[in-house]
Amino acid sequence: MFKKTKNTINEFKQFALKGTVMNLAVGVIIGGAFGKIISSFVSDIFTPVLSILFGAGIKDLTLVIVSRITNTDIMIGYGLFLQNIIDFLIIAFSVFIFVKIMNKTVLKEESESPEPSKEEILLAEIRDLLKNKCLEHEIEFTEDNTKTMEND
Repeated sequence: MFKKTKNTINEFKQFALKGTVMNLAVGVIIGGAFGKIISSFVSDIFTPVLSILFGAGIKDLTLVIVSRITNTDIMIGYGLFLQNIIDFLIIAFSVFIFVKIMNKTVLKEESESPEPSKEEILLAEIRDLLKNKCLEHEIEFTEDNTKTMEND
């Protein structure tokens, strides 16, 4: 029984400490913090500017419907809903821009070919020398010739 528990704990450690799980955990933590920053931006900076246009804070926007049956007012507070939509749109746009920048960076790094190693430079020089020798003796230098040379 103790061995099974110990094996389970070891398996869990291996799972939890894998790079992908740790990257996911870091992403979730950073995403939560990023969400708080965007929410603060919307509620503390963006919303006050919009409140100048509407004359009231977005959170305070309501729709009042008078019920003829019960003779009472029904208040629908749609302002907070609008603020959450604005939060979402700004977060989605920010993530889009971030991913776009990351893709450009990754593609740029992938497109830059690394400098050839000393062995590759030496092999290229040998290839060029062989090519020149073949041209001197009027032998066509192609992949087929190199294959037949290997077979001989």
